[in-house]
Amino acid sequence: MSTPDLAGFGPADLPDLSGLRAVVTGANSGIGFHAAKALAEHGAEVTIACRSLDRARSAQSDIGHGVQVAELDLASLDSVGRFADGWTGPLDLLVDNAGVMAPPRYRETSDGFELQFGTNHLGHAALTGRLMPRLLEAAAPRVVVVSSIAHHQGDESVLAGNANRAAYSASQAYGNSKLANLLFAFELQRRAAAAGSPLTVTACHPGVSNTGLVTSKDGLGGLPLVKYVAPVVGAVLTQSSAAGANPTLWAATYAEPGSYVGPTGLRETRGRLGAAKLSRHARDTHLAAQLWDRAEEWTGVRFDLG
Repeated sequence: MSTPDLAGFGPADLPDLSGLRAVVTGANSGIGFHAAKALAEHGAEVTIACRSLDRARSAQSDIGHGVQVAELDLASLDSVGRFADGWTGPLDLLVDNAGVMAPPRYRETSDGFELQFGTNHLGHAALTGRLMPRLLEAAAPRVVVVSSIAHHQGDESVLAGNANRAAYSASQAYGNSKLANLLFAFELQRRAAAAGSPLTVTACHPGVSNTGLVTSKDGLGGLPLVKYVAPVVGAVLTQSSAAGANPTLWAATYAEPGSYVGPTGLRETRGRLGAAKLSRHARDTHLAAQLWDRAEEWTGVRFDLG
């Protein structure tokens, strides 16, 4: 299988994925939907995992083939456990894609964590750990972690898990959650390599794409003005969600272990793909190791990479 040119990569460049079993979280719409659709169209058996089974079934109908649905609420560790316990057989690809962005007021998951940190990071970390035995049953397992250029807003306070309700900043908390995504991805790859595991872990970001993330009632869409204005502004000023899925598709197939890819144009908001820029915090291996320990403590999930 020859590797296509990264800069001009698109869904048509995907290889034959027949026999590959994949889970894409939050794939009922937006970037996750287009990623799941492209994977299925190239032969993969894709499970759309999201909170709403009705929305998942609607996406399943739109894609039309190669897709199954399952309930998964990343804001609930119980739901994560039920999903993982219900998975049987090898899992070739896990795409940690779902997320919530910038709710205007402090909110918590059912387990008492700040909503963005608990959903975007802890939920996915717990899911990945719980599914690790199934991933390691596959011949060439891969985990893709979807981050954001907003990770540059994150800093060392990520270790507190956005726990300060009184000082809550929606953008800072979102930045910390996306920084946590990157720290987790790189630390998981380091640990997998050290254990001699066949697991490949890659990361990506979609630039700034026109998705429902902004208008969701769980995020900025909780503000009425944003809910109604954002779709119009987004259609004019941002790239499509289909284009935003291209980094995920590259990361899911051709990307090298420990790599981070995204759009390279207009300060990484859109355009041709390439190596994405990392903040100094995202490159901090000590910070990553500390966050790993915190996540294991908070979720109760341990990783067996042997």
